[in-house]
Amino acid sequence: MDRLETMSLLLDSLDAGSFSAAARLRGLAVASLTRKIGQLERQLGAALLIRSTRRLTLTDAGRRYVTDARRILAQVDEMKREAAGEFIEPTGRLVISAPRMFGRKHVLPVVGDFLREHKGISVHLQLLDNNVDLSAGAADIAVRIGALTDSSLVATRLGAMRALLVASPGLLQQHGVPQHPRDLAKLPAVALDIPLSNLAAHDPTGAQTRLSVTGAEAAVDAVEAGLGYARLLHYQVADALKAGRLVPVLESFEPTPLPVHALHHPLAQLPLKTRRFLDYARDPLRASLRKIARTAA
Repeated sequence: MDRLETMSLLLDSLDAGSFSAAARLRGLAVASLTRKIGQLERQLGAALLIRSTRRLTLTDAGRRYVTDARRILAQVDEMKREAAGEFIEPTGRLVISAPRMFGRKHVLPVVGDFLREHKGISVHLQLLDNNVDLSAGAADIAVRIGALTDSSLVATRLGAMRALLVASPGLLQQHGVPQHPRDLAKLPAVALDIPLSNLAAHDPTGAQTRLSVTGAEAAVDAVEAGLGYARLLHYQVADALKAGRLVPVLESFEPTPLPVHALHHPLAQLPLKTRRFLDYARDPLRASLRKIARTAA
């Protein structure tokens, strides 16, 4: 059995989401692919995957193995390119994860510029409002807003993000401008209900919550429509604040800004394509965060 080939088949199966999808991409029979991965597990003496009809899930041993496999295959790929004289031009598929609205507004433009300069790289940009598991190989880089818990990973600091309490001018005209968090009990509230939310701990009250939504865009629309106040991240409301459709309230009670990082594996383990994107994207993303911070609020 070719161990490197089987590592690659395992990673393809995880990235594609199923054995059948990976087999189609490789032009293999599903039975052949699953047999190779089964042989790998027997040789290792450990189960790497929990198989179900809906998804493939890594075991604890599988997570460790996949992290090492990605590093090994990336190093082998670099060795091949270096031997062929192509080391200076990175190639391959790069998976980047970012919060949906922030990714669309601020990460996607950087990715577009990066792709124009690096013809050998393709990017899969995951715009998700929940944290993907980098240790399981779900992404190469993840942009995260808020406190980090992945201690085995490296965090490159990009900046900070304010968490603002905002309301529409019409709502404040109707109910008055709150002077203290306890005054919010008199106002209707809109809640942003997402797994990622670092805002829950900063919400001063939920007593009058009349509406909860699962997307930041919908929350902004609801607050602009006067359905309630909401605690939202600065980038989510920057345009509405600038246009006067929303107004910040209780700024003197505002929580400490949340850190923004690019999360990745240690540099020594990163393939060239990942290091090249980090080097390329770091300054533009920092500039975007500084521009948001300067937005009148």
